[in-house]
Amino acid sequence: MTRGISLQPGRAGWIAALGVALGIVIILLGMARPPIYPCGTIRLWQGVVESAENSQQILDWYSFSHVIHGFLFYGAAHLLWQRFGLKAVSPAWALALAVLVEGSWEILENSPIIIDRYRAVTISWGYSGDSVLNSFSDMACMVLGFMFASRAPVRVTVIVALAFELFTLAMIRDNLTLNVLMLAWPLETVRQWQAAG
Repeated sequence: MTRGISLQPGRAGWIAALGVALGIVIILLGMARPPIYPCGTIRLWQGVVESAENSQQILDWYSFSHVIHGFLFYGAAHLLWQRFGLKAVSPAWALALAVLVEGSWEILENSPIIIDRYRAVTISWGYSGDSVLNSFSDMACMVLGFMFASRAPVRVTVIVALAFELFTLAMIRDNLTLNVLMLAWPLETVRQWQAAG
């Protein structure tokens, strides 16, 4: 991508992004999502997918997917401002808009309809939604991906995204691609293959 327009947030953009993230946290708390893992333990990493602590701790295997979200949101923002000449909004607000999109997904993901969908069609049979801590961390991982993509060459960003997808596929038989596939168009053969791991 050519870098004609800067999508760097600046101070006001960072404050707006943090404000949006805190607003999402307040909404999640209002939805009665647990602030942390209900047993009270806080861990930096939770590596067991089929565990009550999955999506409850700071980081887990799905954190890689949220970094990729940041890559994708940066690409979308680049298209909006660089290619399509979006004039109504300053590009300094791109990060805050990306946090809004990611946070909106966190709200939807923790709604009963999506929790039930995960349980029905993915390998996350015991999924009960995210803790607020994990949702906040997911947004932070997206920001990390967005900022990485804003500074790295496109080729490097694509290679890192593919590496993350292949790595998580090898480690847990799941990744962003399969997650989207199984939510949108579940395939029993994929589910059985994932469960066999």
